[in-house]
Amino acid sequence: MATPKNQSVLKAFRMLQGFHDRLEWLTSCELSRRANIPEASGYRLIQTLEQIGAVVRGSKGRYRPGMLLVSLSHNVAIGDLLREASHKIITDLAHRLDLTIHIGLLEDNMVTYIAKVCTPTSLSPHTRLGLQLEAYCSGLGKVLLAALPQDQIDCFIMDGDLVALTPYTITDRTVLRDELQRVRAKGYAMDDREIRADMRCLAVPLHDADGRVVAAMSATDPAERMDEFRQTEVLIALKEASRALEYKLFPPSLSVVPETSPRLPAAHAILSEAHG
Repeated sequence: MATPKNQSVLKAFRMLQGFHDRLEWLTSCELSRRANIPEASGYRLIQTLEQIGAVVRGSKGRYRPGMLLVSLSHNVAIGDLLREASHKIITDLAHRLDLTIHIGLLEDNMVTYIAKVCTPTSLSPHTRLGLQLEAYCSGLGKVLLAALPQDQIDCFIMDGDLVALTPYTITDRTVLRDELQRVRAKGYAMDDREIRADMRCLAVPLHDADGRVVAAMSATDPAERMDEFRQTEVLIALKEASRALEYKLFPPSLSVVPETSPRLPAAHAILSEAHG
């Protein structure tokens, strides 16, 4: 039998998710409407949240997130959190398709590897946890760069040299800009033998509850094995795994969208996306 949910806790967190901007001050009624809960219930919850320091009340009866949330956030290392939360998901994926799976973050315009799983027979690049590599020539890096505002993308492209690591590395700034636009439009990226001439890598974004890209997940295979059919198979599996991890990190029970609304697309939808 499933453990019953504590509805008060869920509603309280939905109230906190109602804050969309760090400078935003909202009334109890506004937060209740955003959380899709009755105003009377919202008022009682906001009193409790104020009491424990999760929100603070301003002079005009409006609220904003409090220092409790700030102090708790300092205890969260996003890399460690993603690595622990993703371990089973990416391990299952790696062994099911005999791939090397990475998760990475963008830090100082470099990709920082925070998770890696390989099999005894998969192609394993010389990567390790904490290693940083250039973003412009990797699948992970392209996904993360494409999610930046356009002015930051332009600054990245114009700052520094694009060094050719293989004959296939993109070193032309105009070509790279066009490539990142395609990545943003399609929702995935490929390192097509750009880091190693014998390797192809597909990568997809990981989103937070507001749809922002916070990390990326990739799958690496020998270039000769990663033909078009294999790319489709891997891309479907990658997107399913990324959505499973997003579900784990941002449970739909906290969303104001009805839980019956599907978030995982059917395989045929992903297939169409891959060739769109």
